[in-house]
Amino acid sequence: MKLQPAVKTETGRIAIATGVGVLVMYAVFFCLHMVVPNWAPFDIKVILGGIGGFIVAVANFLWMGITVQKVASMDDEKAARSTMGVSYRYRLLLQILWIILAIVVPIFNPVSGIVPLLIPALFIKLRGIISAGKGG
Repeated sequence: MKLQPAVKTETGRIAIATGVGVLVMYAVFFCLHMVVPNWAPFDIKVILGGIGGFIVAVANFLWMGITVQKVASMDDEKAARSTMGVSYRYRLLLQILWIILAIVVPIFNPVSGIVPLLIPALFIKLRGIISAGKGG
């Protein structure tokens, strides 16, 4: 199965938005560290958590795009729903496993590992609001 241009484009947009979001998160961590260094660390753990969260967030969106592409080409509605449900469960499991790793493995900062998972949904919602404000 060849990846459709729409899936590539949207995944690229999500990757860029998530990357920018992670950079903003790093800036917030840095500023907080300058103000309250004992409370807000800014070290390699923050960087690694952000990188891991970025990878999981973008991989999750790509996996969803591939699944939607596959489901769109199916004729059997029951099989399509089942395929989408299985994909959703596995993608959710992937994110839960990452969250557990970000919390338990000491080389990651838990907050910086979890925040990137929220960025794609935020970006999609903001795009919807902006496009609705423009009238379409």
